[in-house]
Amino acid sequence: MSETAETLTSMEFHPQPQPGTATPWDFPAPERGTLENGLTVLRCHRPGQQVVAVEVFLAAPLDAEPEGLDGVATIMARALSEGTDKHAAEEFAAELERCGATLDAHADHPGVRVSLEVPVSRLPKALGLLAEALRAPAFPEGEIERLVRNRLDEIPHETANPGRRAAKQLSKELFPAASRMSRPRQGTEETVAAIDAVAVRAFYEAHVRPATATAVVVGDLTGVDLDAVLADTLGDWTGDSAEPRPVPAITADDTGRVVIVDRPGAVQTQLLIGRIGPDRHDPVWAAQVLGTYCLGGTLTSRLDRVLREEKGYTYGVRAFGQVLRSGAQTPVGGASGAAMLAISGSVDTPNTGPALEDLWKVLRTLAAEGLTDAERDVAVQNLVGVAPLKYETAASVAATLADQVEQHLPDDYQAQMYARLAETGTVEATAAVVSAFPVDRLVTVLVGDASQIEEPVAALGIGEVTVVTG
Repeated sequence: MSETAETLTSMEFHPQPQPGTATPWDFPAPERGTLENGLTVLRCHRPGQQVVAVEVFLAAPLDAEPEGLDGVATIMARALSEGTDKHAAEEFAAELERCGATLDAHADHPGVRVSLEVPVSRLPKALGLLAEALRAPAFPEGEIERLVRNRLDEIPHETANPGRRAAKQLSKELFPAASRMSRPRQGTEETVAAIDAVAVRAFYEAHVRPATATAVVVGDLTGVDLDAVLADTLGDWTGDSAEPRPVPAITADDTGRVVIVDRPGAVQTQLLIGRIGPDRHDPVWAAQVLGTYCLGGTLTSRLDRVLREEKGYTYGVRAFGQVLRSGAQTPVGGASGAAMLAISGSVDTPNTGPALEDLWKVLRTLAAEGLTDAERDVAVQNLVGVAPLKYETAASVAATLADQVEQHLPDDYQAQMYARLAETGTVEATAAVVSAFPVDRLVTVLVGDASQIEEPVAALGIGEVTVVTG
């Protein structure tokens, strides 16, 4: 007998492993508490997640920026890690590196978010540095000047990017000029150039305090006395209490029209079609998410099936809803919260007109015939079925919990959202997506060569066409 045959004969064969019984999954529920300084804390123990994620939400919204200083919230957020009362900028960065931690911050319409990730064994040290940045940022003049220069350097690149340029134009079209939402989140060249260390310090002192902030801590907290760690770090952050800021109403003009941002010689046209719709507080949100996913949430959606697979106009078109600002109460004169409902993609220049024509046909067919049960079932499977994978990391859970905080949602919102998605029927999803994208109430922004696309687009009759410089 050969050596190979002897080996095979002596091998012990085991039966093929069989799949186990699936266990129910729910989005993690946090525990809520408050430190003595007024800081709200949400904690979520996630066994096995040895990298802890911390998200801090600061109630410093963009509409609180002083007139003429759009972008000061962004500069302040970036400057939080550029030196404190104990460490210069380079020393602070070195201390973070010794912890194996990363610290990032950004500003958006609801407020400023500060994100920390660190191995659980270094959590006390990293939280101390985070507390230091929030409690006593130095805002040195030289560092602020550098951040302003960096931001000014970014703006021309953003303007050159067709997707970013389209988003800027759509916001300008939808919102009144006096609304902060009509202007770039991170400011313009004129407003950013006016920002200095004095302005950054003033914005910080006016809006950053523990009583109006929330910290989210997610990870494997086994053996961690989190109460003691928080008391020694973020608990040392002090500040005055403050009344909630009045929430300005959101109004928008979704009169159907087309704006072409002229880019002579462009070989592609960037499409961004949108309007303003309800936020997550509206009961229709779950059905709207489901219907929008069927329309353009994946490669198998209707828009992709027609524009990409059948016609070959594009590499992909997406439909989505993005919360701009969410409020639990509605002020007089408009809604306190709103979401951008949009369709985006790019097509080759000669097919801009035909692509838009077919896109409108998809919307009209959807309104006339509705979604199919098969489309609804696939969407539910994709949205609900993959949720456990989406939230495998502590950072993804922390980010979602922080989203709920800044949007004034209950702590169990995401868990209830998946239940609502699973229960939503085809008829409900159809009604929601048709209401979200009415063919006569969409603002269409096209970034491309106006000399080639203006005439065929005007012939479609989807709205008055205006050309602006790119």
